[in-house]
Amino acid sequence: MIRKLQMVALDCADPARLAQFYADLLGGRVVADPDAPEWVEVHGFEGIPLACQRVDGYRPPEWPGQERPQQLHLDFDVDDLDAEEQRALALGATVLERTDQVRPDANWRVYADPAGHPFCLCLH
Repeated sequence: MIRKLQMVALDCADPARLAQFYADLLGGRVVADPDAPEWVEVHGFEGIPLACQRVDGYRPPEWPGQERPQQLHLDFDVDDLDAEEQRALALGATVLERTDQVRPDANWRVYADPAGHPFCLCLH
């Protein structure tokens, strides 16, 4: 039996840049091996560590289109959607949909990280 989920790895063109984005967003730290720049990890925050992995010819997912599907996305709990949105945007995220403003029953907003991966900030 598998004991636990060890890490979530995200494909990208620039692992150091994407890892720094998530370290800043989550209050974590970048863990990099100078001999293996194609794999950079983010640790030191509550939750499962993230890894950013260089992929030659990386093409970001499209959302909500499915020509290049997202395949996965990350959800993050927040206490203040507006404040955390401003912080995420300042770090390089882009708004894909303010779902809470489109659907009255929704408590989340959808963004793309600098490599184009969708993620949600969820009010809890």
